[in-house]
Amino acid sequence: MIIEKEYLLAENKNWRFLRLSISTESHLDSAIGYIKALDLAKSHYENFPIVSFFVPKRLRKHVAIIYWFARSADDIADEGNEKPESRLFKLNEFELNFNKALIGKHDSAFFSALCETISVLNLAPNHFSDLLYAFKQDVVKTRYGNFEELLNYCNHSANPVGRLILEIFNVRGKNAYNYSDKICTALQLTNFFQDTKLDINRGRIYYPQDEMEKYKVTEKMFELNENNLNLQKLVRFNVDRARLLFNDGKKLLKLLKGGLKLEVNWTVRGGEAILDRITKSNFDVLNKRPVLRKTDFVKLFFATIFNV
Repeated sequence: MIIEKEYLLAENKNWRFLRLSISTESHLDSAIGYIKALDLAKSHYENFPIVSFFVPKRLRKHVAIIYWFARSADDIADEGNEKPESRLFKLNEFELNFNKALIGKHDSAFFSALCETISVLNLAPNHFSDLLYAFKQDVVKTRYGNFEELLNYCNHSANPVGRLILEIFNVRGKNAYNYSDKICTALQLTNFFQDTKLDINRGRIYYPQDEMEKYKVTEKMFELNENNLNLQKLVRFNVDRARLLFNDGKKLLKLLKGGLKLEVNWTVRGGEAILDRITKSNFDVLNKRPVLRKTDFVKLFFATIFNV
């Protein structure tokens, strides 16, 4: 049974009422966790809306709480100026709290909501563990020798998110997971290209070392913002490979229907739009970060609706 409840919350000492539809078995902590997760999802920029019109209202809180989990762990791994040892300690603590939550020992409203989502929708907990593995790897690994190493990273950092979204909509199966993995890997790679300069400033390079050597690209070129011919060729090669992954992953659309099909289509179009921006900038990923504006989202929305 689903009922609608109204909760009084304190936000920066300003009291407000918030209304949320929850099951009668839900606790106040879970409701608060969902509400705050929805606020977080709406306040962060990503290459596509986290909780869009295409996601049924009853599922939006579940998408939001998964985003909270990934965003929180990612911030521990990346934000601020803490030393690697401190970041790893906090990520291990976050993982410990997650594992405790799975057995009913919640230390926050967020974890209470997350575990309710996992239980109600029968999600695989190992997807969350894989994400934490990737965030820990981000702290200690800053170079990738070849594309296979990078793919292994994507298997932990991106693909679990796609599989979780499928499971939220009760879409399961080898083919669906395989195509979803292609899309998620392509999205992760696209984000690497988009954040090339930001990652350089963090001491990370996600372009495979053997490919950099092949195109005679040195780390110094990244540091000096040199968009020379060698670097353009390297980025072009990586962009083209990501496009192929998107194209292969689009076969997933045939296995989907309704809002999820539109959501995935919209997401892919968003990733491809970033690749288009990079291509139009002559593959310059150092001097201007390609982003999507609100008008771009609107155009992609209608292109998705009318399949143009």
